[in-house]
Amino acid sequence: MIPVLQVISDTNIGGGGRSLLSYLRYYDRGRFHMDVVLPRGSALIPELQALDVPVHEIDAMADKSLDRAALAPLRRLVRELNPRLVHTHGSLTGRIAGRLEGRKVVYTKHCAFPPGGLLATGPGRLANGWLDGRLADGVVAVGPAARKILRASGIPDRRIHEMLNGVAPLPLPTPERRQEARTAFGFGPEDFVVGILARVEEYKGHSTLLDAMERLRDRPVRLLVAGEGGYLEEVRRRAAALPVGRVVLAGFVREVERALWAMDVQVNASWVSETSSLSLLEGMSLGLPAVVSDCGGNPALIQDGENGMVFPMRDSAALARAIVRLMDRPEERARMGERAREIFQARFTGEIFARNIEQVYLDILKGDK
Repeated sequence: MIPVLQVISDTNIGGGGRSLLSYLRYYDRGRFHMDVVLPRGSALIPELQALDVPVHEIDAMADKSLDRAALAPLRRLVRELNPRLVHTHGSLTGRIAGRLEGRKVVYTKHCAFPPGGLLATGPGRLANGWLDGRLADGVVAVGPAARKILRASGIPDRRIHEMLNGVAPLPLPTPERRQEARTAFGFGPEDFVVGILARVEEYKGHSTLLDAMERLRDRPVRLLVAGEGGYLEEVRRRAAALPVGRVVLAGFVREVERALWAMDVQVNASWVSETSSLSLLEGMSLGLPAVVSDCGGNPALIQDGENGMVFPMRDSAALARAIVRLMDRPEERARMGERAREIFQARFTGEIFARNIEQVYLDILKGDK
């Protein structure tokens, strides 16, 4: 049995937390033992407990990558739990603690924000590559965009393990349950519903989608916005300028399948930091075609004309044309949806993701007695 300690600094359930939960649903319990350490009161705790994964809370590290107050309790836990490998998610302190206790360390790069400041300079990249090599034995890049950012930050290619996310398939709805979901959001059988399931932040492209909706003002298209974030008030203001009822702001939706069931087409309009979208994968598991920007890892999930459509990021006219095409061609839309589900089952299940992660563990531990 190989003991592994997962360290995550998130207090809410974001992309990194959802990716970790996806892995823990499918990890090989006959070969690995998992413990998770995270900030006290994190929203991830009930989800982890439901998976019967041991949880250790500390009074530090809350949404902080580097937190001096977390170093001592993390080192103490490493000594007590005695993992052979420490895997961190958004916690530089976790990497330091693992290294100081002489453990193998891997971390996951869940986002793809381009490097700035000193990291964007040649000396900065060299220094970061040197430091990274001393604090980690490898890094998991969740998609080609994350790998590109890591390389631009000075991380040598030989230490990067690239893979795409995987998720548990969502339950397929009966026609009755699908209509119930649509009714709950205020949609009728005749509505063509375009939806976005993402944090409501500027870089997620909600403005581009609202610009497209403005172009489609005379078409019977309605928009479902599921999520919360710092850009919500601007989205609310923009939505108010469209015909009444055209945009439904659903806020945080815990049962994401209900939001996806209500959609005819899913949209991802990001223009910064898109690795491999979990909500796109969940939509694919339901056979939902998607229209996505060409940002980051989106084109690795959605092949233009096969299981959806790809448009140039921030191009609202191209996005509007893609929506109209799928609205006006129901047979093509159905074909793309079927292909999306086939691709998901072949490449993006939680089981596939878990085996890929565990191969990284085994590669890093090779020769470590």
